[in-house]
Amino acid sequence: MTVPSVLFFAKDRLQALLDALRGRGYRVVGPTVAEEAIIYDELESIDQLPQGWTDQQAPGQYRLERRDDAAWFGFVVGPHSWKKYLFPPRVTLLTAQPSAGGWAFVPAAEDTASYAFLGVRACELAAIRVQDRVFLEGPYPDPLYRERRERVLLIAVNCTQAASTCFCTSMGTGPRCTSGFDLALTELPDGFVCEVGSERGREVVAACAAVPATSAQQQAADAARQQAVTQITRHMETGDLPRLLLENLEHPRWSEVGERCLSCTNCTMVCPTCFCSSVREVSDLNTQQVARERVWDSCFHPDFSYMGGSLVRPDTRSRYRQWLTHKLASWHEQFGTSGCVGCGRCITWCPVGIDLTEEVAAIRETPAS
Repeated sequence: MTVPSVLFFAKDRLQALLDALRGRGYRVVGPTVAEEAIIYDELESIDQLPQGWTDQQAPGQYRLERRDDAAWFGFVVGPHSWKKYLFPPRVTLLTAQPSAGGWAFVPAAEDTASYAFLGVRACELAAIRVQDRVFLEGPYPDPLYRERRERVLLIAVNCTQAASTCFCTSMGTGPRCTSGFDLALTELPDGFVCEVGSERGREVVAACAAVPATSAQQQAADAARQQAVTQITRHMETGDLPRLLLENLEHPRWSEVGERCLSCTNCTMVCPTCFCSSVREVSDLNTQQVARERVWDSCFHPDFSYMGGSLVRPDTRSRYRQWLTHKLASWHEQFGTSGCVGCGRCITWCPVGIDLTEEVAAIRETPAS
């Protein structure tokens, strides 16, 4: 029997979904509350979900507040992105140990874990597609990324509210999930409207005693998703963005933002698409083993551009300009898409509240003649 593409299951069946995933060997990762934020961590029970919590976000501001209902997914996005599981902050590439014939090099053990991501938003699906393009396409695919990506099951959740920092509508990435998922849920007061995106998704949702969604339930889901659209107030004009930025590399706005920017790297750490990394050699204390590690890096680090005995980008102005022009302009030339998905994390988690949409608007207002 073929499972219909749009289903409905009651809220008390969500635990059955988690149990079905875990029973199939998946490590379920989803949102939970920790350290006064909604982060992503491994889940065993729906009791770990941030039920009844929401987030209030603004430039340089984030705080949790109680909702007036018991929604499980009544928030937007926090400081974590799924990048931390697909492209970990630190991973061992190989180890070297002394042997009778010299140093023996041992490849790192393969990561065999299968993950089910629960609560992936539309902008995050877009970010995963961007990183798929970076790491899987072209002549040199990344084997570490590939082995993780192939074993991931994506359970998306459509946004029914937006933060003041969201601008996914400008980037064409949300707030509705349209593709790239195994299941996509829209939360209603009494249950979830579920869109099936793959055969793996069909198999898993069978555990939820799901039934075909009624027209009324689908209309309620449409109305809930529309709430997020109407709440988005931040916008960025993108039609000519690469040309605008690359023709204004000496605009005075770069100096203005350079005076405010702390070069703290927060924006690149929370960004779901940034992929800069470095490789380092780490030895143990008795020099009996050396590990080669890949770690996240950032173009905001002063020594990131060290070359030929000097820094290519010695000041904060040039580093911020590099980040923004790469993200919004030259990324198109490299990968055929923007490097920004409009999630707003870089705005929220910037300590001084720098808003890239405002920086672009300022350059657009007085471009080079």
